[in-house]
Amino acid sequence: MRNVGRRPEWIPSAGFVAGVFLLSIWATPLPVVHAQTKTASDSYLDKCAVCHGEDGAGKTAKGKKLKVKNVREQVTKLTDEQMVEVVTKGKDPDMDAFGKDFTPEQIRQIVAYYRDLAKKK
Repeated sequence: MRNVGRRPEWIPSAGFVAGVFLLSIWATPLPVVHAQTKTASDSYLDKCAVCHGEDGAGKTAKGKKLKVKNVREQVTKLTDEQMVEVVTKGKDPDMDAFGKDFTPEQIRQIVAYYRDLAKKK
């Protein structure tokens, strides 16, 4: 008797093929969105605004606790190079270092954005 209508043993079932396909999609890593695609504003709002505030005034709960100074005061006291160093290396004990999160160019852009906040006041 012939195996009419039956698939040969060596051909995997449709369920098996679908399972392998879905597993391969699930196991494929998604493309990583790097911080490089963010604007300076996005980066500032993501990492800095929690303490410095969206407007740079430092009036957030965490900013008040850490006695973060207003942007207008800070930009008159520090040069761009000093601000880049603070963002890159942090400021013990309260400010984290972001040198591993951003490229040097991104840090310069964040500093420029912070300085621009002082002009908006």
